Amino acid sequence: MDLARTIAMATAGLKAQTGRMRIAAENLANSESTASKPGADPYRRKVPVFRVASPNDSQKPAVLLAGTKFDRQAFPTRIDPGHPAADASGTVKFPNVDPIIEQADLRDAQRSYEANLNVIAAARRMMSRTIDILRG
Repeated sequence: MDLARTIAMATAGLKAQTGRMRIAAENLANSESTASKPGADPYRRKVPVFRVASPNDSQKPAVLLAGTKFDRQAFPTRIDPGHPAADASGTVKFPNVDPIIEQADLRDAQRSYEANLNVIAAARRMMSRTIDILRG
């Protein structure tokens, strides 16, 4: 594998992890959002979906953020008859977002992002070193 391909793969990883961090941040921002009308569903947690590019295609990166899907877990409920989003029985649905899970996912994405940055930096150092050796 050449160094340019390595950098391309790591760049794809950076883009994928950036999307993953964006999704986790969006989930965290909406972790307490309720429905706009009584009895309606609140914000539903989003989950990133990745796909691997064909290993035979040397022009495409190794991993791509293909989009998002919705987490189908049930919404937690609380009894609060005075809440604007409460249904007729006084039950309020809250988002199926667990802030601890989202923070852990955000941290994992951040570490993967940093690992990809380190791969790019190492590949650039190798390229630079190779050019120095060829000059000398």
